[in-house]
Amino acid sequence: MTDAAEEPLVAVALAGKPRGIKGELVANLLTDYPERFADRKRLLALHPDGRRETLTVESHWFQGNRVVLKFAGYDTPEQAKLLSGCELAIPEAECGRLDDPDEFYDWQLVGCCVETLAGVRLGTVRELLRTGGVELLVVTPEGERKADYLIPFARAICTEVDLEQKVIKVDPPDGLLDL
Repeated sequence: MTDAAEEPLVAVALAGKPRGIKGELVANLLTDYPERFADRKRLLALHPDGRRETLTVESHWFQGNRVVLKFAGYDTPEQAKLLSGCELAIPEAECGRLDDPDEFYDWQLVGCCVETLAGVRLGTVRELLRTGGVELLVVTPEGERKADYLIPFARAICTEVDLEQKVIKVDPPDGLLDL
């Protein structure tokens, strides 16, 4: 069944290869909260051609840092393969609230304008890069600069995040913006 609604979605997994003979599918997790799959009965498949398809989750289990999913109506490896490469998403409205006001979902930061405390606009957040340490905001610059800014997403540097205005104020240490 195709979901005609154009509600904003958040990807939680990327469908990979079929697994086994019963139509299971292995997916790479794109969420920091995999435990939320336990209560999830519906996912939306975002096909590469732009179609949205509502999927009913029959079962799931974890295999290392991946999730194995079984969807209703996908009962063979050949059927499951039709979902390979799809992003598996949930409606943005169904994302749980984060407990800490200083925590944000990656998708909330993407598209935010980044500016210094003095009001100099640096650019727009393209993605949040996870390095194993402090995450980095990848900021597409405005003006003549060609290279992206890589700004540590740390409280000491990113002093204010206003999601309503889509603005992140930064107080970069000397030399950071020259890299």
